[in-house]
Amino acid sequence: MTAILLANAAATFFMTGLIWFVQIVHYPLFAAVGSSEFPAYSRLHQSLTTFVVGPPMLVEAITAGILVVARPAGVSAWLGWTGLLLVGVIWISTAALQIPAHGRLAAGFSAETGAFLVSTNWVRTVAWSARGAVVAAMLWQALAARGAAAA
Repeated sequence: MTAILLANAAATFFMTGLIWFVQIVHYPLFAAVGSSEFPAYSRLHQSLTTFVVGPPMLVEAITAGILVVARPAGVSAWLGWTGLLLVGVIWISTAALQIPAHGRLAAGFSAETGAFLVSTNWVRTVAWSARGAVVAAMLWQALAARGAAAA
């Protein structure tokens, strides 16, 4: 079970760092891409981003589910459920808000759609940050339980 928690932590911490980069740097810079180049840029951005975020998001979701049903010793059930709920928030936001906005941007840059993407991406930024805190707490509890068992 330690390997599952570590895989979950690695995926979550990776995505938490990445989403902050996307929120603060990457999405705001969409407005700086020339309008004639933006549709091609947007399509390439979508395909390359899927390649980078797809695997860790899948690992995170699968391991979050496993941690609910097979918790490591000492880890509170509510942390597992909270982590899984946050994964749901992230995936729903991605499917309902960010993917459709990227679809609209693929036709050409719109300042309104770009602003929508930046503002709604805060949902994922906050949710991934909260997941990072939840996973850190899970690691802390698992390590404390291991230390107590070894004493």
